[in-house]
Amino acid sequence: MKKEKGKGDEPMASNYIRFDWAMKRLLRNKANFAVLEGFLTTLLNEKIVIQKLLESEGNQEDEFDKYNRVDMLAENSKGELILIEVQNNNEYAYFQRMLFGTSKLVTEYINRGEGYDKVRKVYSVNIVYFSLGNGKDIVYHGKTEFRGIHQNDVLELTPFQKQTFKVDAVSQLYPEYYILKVNDFNQVAKSPLEEWICYLNTGDIPDSATAPGLTEARERLKLDKMTKTELEAYYRHLDNIVILKDNILTERAEGRAEGRAEGRVEGRVEGRVEGRVEGRAEGRAEGRAEEKRETARNMKALNIPINTISQITGLSAEEIQGL
Repeated sequence: MKKEKGKGDEPMASNYIRFDWAMKRLLRNKANFAVLEGFLTTLLNEKIVIQKLLESEGNQEDEFDKYNRVDMLAENSKGELILIEVQNNNEYAYFQRMLFGTSKLVTEYINRGEGYDKVRKVYSVNIVYFSLGNGKDIVYHGKTEFRGIHQNDVLELTPFQKQTFKVDAVSQLYPEYYILKVNDFNQVAKSPLEEWICYLNTGDIPDSATAPGLTEARERLKLDKMTKTELEAYYRHLDNIVILKDNILTERAEGRAEGRAEGRVEGRVEGRVEGRVEGRAEGRAEGRAEEKRETARNMKALNIPINTISQITGLSAEEIQGL
């Protein structure tokens, strides 16, 4: 068992392969479905059997996506679609990305001319290694319900709809979202889901863990089962994650420091309270702008696509090309 990892630390050596790498290389093999089924069974709190994997955006070939994210699309025994995505670095519009992903699946996996009763149920499972939004929990569940604006009652299905669609609530017809903020987990695992989050966070599986899928993970996701070539590729993957995270964190810190310094100087020159306030505000704004430009420069040096850099920094393609 490796040393406990502190919050925000880089990936450390472990006995087991990181989940995102396993999704790319191992869990797509039907013989290893039990690992993924165990994870989903624990998260969704119902027995999940994967029938097959479908085409998704996973296994992107550009250098950035190779280590920044990976996704997998599974179909379970009930014909429902489960999109699992691992995101390693910050994306400010990630909530909208989740919405886009489910919307795309809803429209893609229905045949033209079929009735709306054939729309598939979609689950969006998001494992994020960055601070997404503001919240104290480590696992969030989002679903759609319709609530009366006068009576505050929840709109329910008719008995006929329940029988026809084989569900009990309107929310079960709509996409559901799960967000696992695994970097925020820094405690002893006390439940099967926390055992999974511990593995997702640290790369280790406690000897006492009994959550579905983790027994199979112990057997099939060991580092010592990888070839020398596979190990070299895996460690490059970990190094790339650390490098990009370090670049982004450093640039943020430098941008904030420059902003505070410029704000203090301008405030002193004007010698008024208003000057100090405006100076700090403008300094921080310029610091944040320079931070984004520096982030974009470093990402360009890594040959990351312009559209990806634009998504992360908010800069236009023209601004990035001019750096």
